[in-house]
Amino acid sequence: MSDYCDLAPGHPFHGPYHDHEYGFPVAGDDALFERLALEINQAGLSWLTVLKKREAFRRAFEGFAIERVAAYGEAERARLLADAGIIRNRRKVDAVIHNASVILELQETHGSFHAWLDHHHPLPHEEWVRRFRRTFRFTGPEIVGEFLMSTGYLPGAHRDDCPVQARILAASPPWTRR
Repeated sequence: MSDYCDLAPGHPFHGPYHDHEYGFPVAGDDALFERLALEINQAGLSWLTVLKKREAFRRAFEGFAIERVAAYGEAERARLLADAGIIRNRRKVDAVIHNASVILELQETHGSFHAWLDHHHPLPHEEWVRRFRRTFRFTGPEIVGEFLMSTGYLPGAHRDDCPVQARILAASPPWTRR
């Protein structure tokens, strides 16, 4: 996303995300779940829309606490679909709730979502897409690619001449440890 390195600096929403999150390794399962949920909700929309709604998403999904979201039933679905602060798309809401349950299963089998990702790293993008499609809902090639790039599992978040790239390399994201 090389043009992101030109667009983001100084922007009130893109700037902080670009400078402090995009491409940096993410270890905590709740933080990984949040990133996956945000990427799912971005489908068909601009990333700026998602970033502007990020705090509302955090409130609506209770800080992306995996166990809490996995336990959501019809009342919580209805609450989410009525929440004008988030993207009210039934398929996306259902996918986020379902994927929380999947992450709980991955925590049982692998210790954590992070460990599951590490277990399968490195894979080429196409293999990641197949694995995600077999495991999660609403995870096509773009969603998977952006999720993995944004969390440090795939390269390409920043251009080599972007000042943030040096900080990312110093953080030793998984893609540098092939």
